Amino acid sequence: MSTIRITKQFRYEGAHALYNYDGKCKYIHGHSYILYVTVKGSPINDPDSCKNGMMMDFKDLKSIVNEAVIEKFDHALVLRNDAPLSAELAEEYKNVILVDFQPTCENMISYFASVIKERLPEHVSLYSLKLHETDSSYIEWYASDNIR
Repeated sequence: MSTIRITKQFRYEGAHALYNYDGKCKYIHGHSYILYVTVKGSPINDPDSCKNGMMMDFKDLKSIVNEAVIEKFDHALVLRNDAPLSAELAEEYKNVILVDFQPTCENMISYFASVIKERLPEHVSLYSLKLHETDSSYIEWYASDNIR
């Protein structure tokens, strides 16, 4: 059976600040993020399965990524948990996410990879992620680069 890849695109709005950074990104600011999720596997070869011929239903991929990433990060403020006032902001506002890493696009995409991978069906693997922070700037993550 052939190995194939499918990709689904997701959009969300989010804000972050980079604690102790030496440029404008040290201030709270937002982005219109676009996330591309590509998974890899072989189509199901079972005539009795309603998913016969599919590697993964796009609906199922959408559900996994929405639960793992979009529902949590859409319209959220992401701050490093040791940044000044982070605990106070998280307590005052409902959608503040405190993380134990600097919330750069690079670190966010690595985090997204970890939470998406653990939710995928056994016969499907995460192949790559692409996260656009702006129209002209994006980060890519490939599973093949992260084998340890």
